[in-house]
Amino acid sequence: MKGRRRRPAALVTGAARGIGREIALCLARRGVRVGVGFHASGTAASRLAARLPGRGHAAIGADISDPAAARAMWEEARDRLGRIDILVNNAAVYFDHPPLSSSPEAWLAAWQATLAANLVGPAVLSQLAARDMARSGGGRIVNLSSRGAFRGEPDAPAYGASKAALNSLGQSMARGLAPKGVLVFCVAPGWVDTDMAAESLTGPKGPEIRAQHPLGRVATAAEIAGTAAYCALDAPAVLTGCIIDANGASYLRT
Repeated sequence: MKGRRRRPAALVTGAARGIGREIALCLARRGVRVGVGFHASGTAASRLAARLPGRGHAAIGADISDPAAARAMWEEARDRLGRIDILVNNAAVYFDHPPLSSSPEAWLAAWQATLAANLVGPAVLSQLAARDMARSGGGRIVNLSSRGAFRGEPDAPAYGASKAALNSLGQSMARGLAPKGVLVFCVAPGWVDTDMAAESLTGPKGPEIRAQHPLGRVATAAEIAGTAAYCALDAPAVLTGCIIDANGASYLRT
């Protein structure tokens, strides 16, 4: 009698809410066992892990801006889920720090915190994932970037810079890891209708934000999650290294 087919496993950072939560749901519906990564939202993460479709999910907490904590998160995910086939680097922070109105101290603090969470943490996890995936025959890494990597973020330049660097990290790893069967993709949304964006979208700047989008609306979290899940499960290998713009034509690049 043949054994049951092994269900793939994924670690999704920042999965307790917003886009990460939708990615976790999307993957679980496709039969993936999900490590629901979180930092401060432990209750929400545990509830999500308990109600995801299927079995074998786990909530795994860490502040990935601390490299040691990021390593511990990966190790716990392996302990609880077994071999990890998919890493989704979704967790990120955003701080306003306009260059002309921020104090030098606030300016530096914003850069340090942003790069630690948005670049160094994903870099640590990506290397750990790459080493394990290469040994086990392959896997996929999906990075969540931003249109801000290309159009700039005047009030949060560290955010734009961190996402541009994340794009470069992903493409460099895609080139180096392809011979080992490890594929790397990037999804770059614009504005997304999440609880974190609700204040901006419903406030005075809401009409201006929507006017940027030819669709007349911003993206939904489910749309971005579906794109990430496509990269994690369905995208052909030839797309490794790609950056998918998921901003509703609100910013076009050539």
